[in-house]
Amino acid sequence: MKKHLAEFLGTFTLLFAGTGAIIINAASQGAISHAGIALTFGLVVLAMIHTFGDVSGAHLNPAVTIAFATANRFAWRQVPGYLLSQTLGALAASLLLRFLFPEDSTHLGATLPAGSETQSFVLEMVLTSILMLTILSVSTGAKEKGITAGIAIGSVIALEAMFAGPICGASMNPVRSFAPAIVLGHFEHLIIYLTAPVIGALLAIPLCIGCREPNCCRA
Repeated sequence: MKKHLAEFLGTFTLLFAGTGAIIINAASQGAISHAGIALTFGLVVLAMIHTFGDVSGAHLNPAVTIAFATANRFAWRQVPGYLLSQTLGALAASLLLRFLFPEDSTHLGATLPAGSETQSFVLEMVLTSILMLTILSVSTGAKEKGITAGIAIGSVIALEAMFAGPICGASMNPVRSFAPAIVLGHFEHLIIYLTAPVIGALLAIPLCIGCREPNCCRA
């Protein structure tokens, strides 16, 4: 239960700060800016890794949990509890933001393609693959812990959100997109953000095996 609570709180904080930055940026006529939003996502992930990394591994992302299990770094029996905790944490954050900003015009920070669905699908897949490759490289087992892990993972998230956010939203996380869509009842394009990050995270496993020692993953 401690691990599940850590995943709930970590994912809640991720969405509350990250999508909250999008909402507040719109409400304040751009006071935070796109760069500020990208940095918010990176910094909150860094903070949550340092806060909960030694408890649950600070996955905060169903795609990461599924990839860790596929790579035999995480027990499959623990996956359902993690996914449920992450989903509930994300939903709680979106519900609180909806309460705080009932007149929000940004769809609670929902991720939407600026171009074609194919373009956003490929971007989300590649972005998540790069993120997961970084995670596999700096984590121990299924735990993201330590200065190196926090800085590396947070930096990749900020970097990817900085350059790809205006096109695809740079979700890289199914529940980050799922929660705002569910709370608002807008499901357009949601399938992209539920599937592409998982596929991208799984693609990172053979890439990690190819680049690192043979026993880094045993998929």
